[in-house]
Amino acid sequence: MAVSGLLMLGYLVAHVAGNLKVFFGPEEFNGYAHWLRVLGAPVLHHEWALWIVRIVLLAAVAAHAVSAYQLSRRDVKARPTAYVHRRRRASYATRTMRWGGIILALFIVWHVLDLTTGTVHPGGFEDGKPYQNVIDTFSTWYGNVIYIVAMLAVGLHVRHGFWSAAQTLGVGSARRERLLRGLATTLAIVLTAGFVSVPVGVMTGLVS
Repeated sequence: MAVSGLLMLGYLVAHVAGNLKVFFGPEEFNGYAHWLRVLGAPVLHHEWALWIVRIVLLAAVAAHAVSAYQLSRRDVKARPTAYVHRRRRASYATRTMRWGGIILALFIVWHVLDLTTGTVHPGGFEDGKPYQNVIDTFSTWYGNVIYIVAMLAVGLHVRHGFWSAAQTLGVGSARRERLLRGLATTLAIVLTAGFVSVPVGVMTGLVS
């Protein structure tokens, strides 16, 4: 759970950095999208590096989901009878991670169908024109709602997940708890703000 989560977190950091190139205009953003497809050339063929990343991410998502299920079943078996008094903090974190994970899983499917395959893309998907495709997506109210809700779920997931991963991997301690929680909160805010800034930029006309 911890290792697969950190793999996906690393991808999110790189992904948000790439997304922010949309503020520098179509040439910059489309050039970045093209670079992703020729990464590793001439050693790797066209899009091979991109497909390697996709396969690793798919494996990480699958490992994360399976781990979540296994840990949940283990928790139920360890304590088949519910506690009389629950700790609100732990209960809230658990609910946030569970429902946040479901929201993100559904969003990943929608996101791929929207901006990768163009299956559900509004306004006509144009292959090789990612800048225009992004603008089309965030020119619809439902595209903005789906994306922003999902990014808020990302923020909550990262905030609790990063701290939990640190504890699992033995990095956390009583002395470092405040530092790790602060780092987790900062990382969650930066990622959420970075991702949400793209639809906001389109809605406000900053990106057009």
